[in-house]
Amino acid sequence: RKPGKLPADTISASYDKEYGKDTIEIHRDAITPDDVVVIHDDVLATGGTMAAAYELVKSMNPKKVYINFIVELSALNGRANLPADAEVSSLLVY
Repeated sequence: RKPGKLPADTISASYDKEYGKDTIEIHRDAITPDDVVVIHDDVLATGGTMAAAYELVKSMNPKKVYINFIVELSALNGRANLPADAEVSSLLVY
């Protein structure tokens, strides 16, 4: 979620975008060590937002984290910007 939109105590991660920086947040108590988390997005382009989301979720020490996309735009090489330990799948790759 974008900063300032969540009602409870949060943790955040910032990341570089094409034209500056952005920040995402999650509730501090949203994920426990017993959780298995799937982070899903529609398109993998450059990977910056997903890399930040993955690191934010991983910092909460869940049991497992998966990343999933509907479409991956391979020409933009976004998968290379995701952490090496991330399990990534895409339904369609163009």
